[in-house]
Amino acid sequence: MKLGVVWFGEDLRCADQSVLWKAAQEVDYLVCLYCDEPHHRSSSRYATQGMSKNRRRFLKQGLQSLALQLQSLGQTLFISTLDAATSLNILLNEVPIAHLYRNHHGGWDERQALKSIANRYPDVRIHLGHGLSLFTPSQLPFDIAELPDSFSKFRRLVEDIDTFAPLPALQKLPPVPVFDIQRIRPWKLDKVEDRSAFTGGEHAAIDQLSDYFSTDLPSYYKETRNKLDGWESSTKFSPWLAQGSLSARQIKTSIDAYERDHGANESTYWIYFELLWREYFHWYATRYGKQLFLPGGLTRRQNQGSYYAERFRKWSQGNTPYPLVNACMKQLNETGYMSNRGRQIAASCLIYELGIDWRYGAAYFEEQLLDYSVGSNWGNWQYIAGVGADPKGGRHFNLQKQTEQYDPNQQFIQKWQGQIFDTQLDSVDAADWPIYPAQ
Repeated sequence: MKLGVVWFGEDLRCADQSVLWKAAQEVDYLVCLYCDEPHHRSSSRYATQGMSKNRRRFLKQGLQSLALQLQSLGQTLFISTLDAATSLNILLNEVPIAHLYRNHHGGWDERQALKSIANRYPDVRIHLGHGLSLFTPSQLPFDIAELPDSFSKFRRLVEDIDTFAPLPALQKLPPVPVFDIQRIRPWKLDKVEDRSAFTGGEHAAIDQLSDYFSTDLPSYYKETRNKLDGWESSTKFSPWLAQGSLSARQIKTSIDAYERDHGANESTYWIYFELLWREYFHWYATRYGKQLFLPGGLTRRQNQGSYYAERFRKWSQGNTPYPLVNACMKQLNETGYMSNRGRQIAASCLIYELGIDWRYGAAYFEEQLLDYSVGSNWGNWQYIAGVGADPKGGRHFNLQKQTEQYDPNQQFIQKWQGQIFDTQLDSVDAADWPIYPAQ
């Protein structure tokens, strides 16, 4: 009898899931495992608190949805609160697992955990899927070690590659073997609170995909995507993509179907263009590993930013002298979401106006964003800071011009009360001496 384990991560779905299909064909018994471990890296190094309440709620909804999907296929979702390497060590020592199924993850920590398991258990066959990306490595016209140094070069090489069609729905999975491990328990099927526009999980993801492409919004996406607010201004797919309750291939298939029925234009292409940006950062994280988190990034140049605790706190709370930035940050804290344009504006302010090390901003976004993805988040912050894939060496936005262009009537600022802030940015100097306001 062959036993296998599917190690879930940012792929909380059963649809278009090659690792589940492969496991169903190869093993007699199967364990479906998710390691709900604390996020240590950012909270311990960058004065953040770990996963926000919004992210935690969205994750719980995604796990609940996955557990229900697995149940309908005759399976059970098991949860461990230990880190992945420890959890798998315990499981592999207690249960005679012969096969481990996992989707390739670009994150350094995630890949190190898998590497440690491979080294410790050489007899366990590891099957690596590519359910987090649009393409597999074999489809790319270059080796990952030769990843182009800019998105434009990458896009020109890959945009005409045909993507694989999503896999058909599974009908059944192998049963669960009998085991009893105290720290690895079945997910408890309870109702998870739902007070947000974003509900985690596969059902909500498919609903959003269907709802969006049933309108004419894709034909106008490029015209509206830079708006700071509004549900219909962009696709809103990113939280479910980051959670893996929706695959990039499912979206690409919907784009193709929409273009066949309604015609292709620059806007429909631009949805695919954004998927390619996400794809680039997926392989970017894979290619550069720990360099994603270094102050000098890929350039290794000396980082100009520092850490001012008071300024960072005011930025994160939306209490700076910049009303548009304040509104963006308050929106993020309240909803777990911020527009792409808002993210660029907020990042530019932290780095260039406030003089803070870009990594603190990236870590705060990791804490708050429902659509947090390691490659996209840290790669985009490097891009703005000029230590990553931007050939221009950074993006410093003029906040006044951004306000005039994207919030000319200050409706967004007023909605999120960005105009309310302390008039004095700093109350202490670099030596921690009080600064008194000018009389």
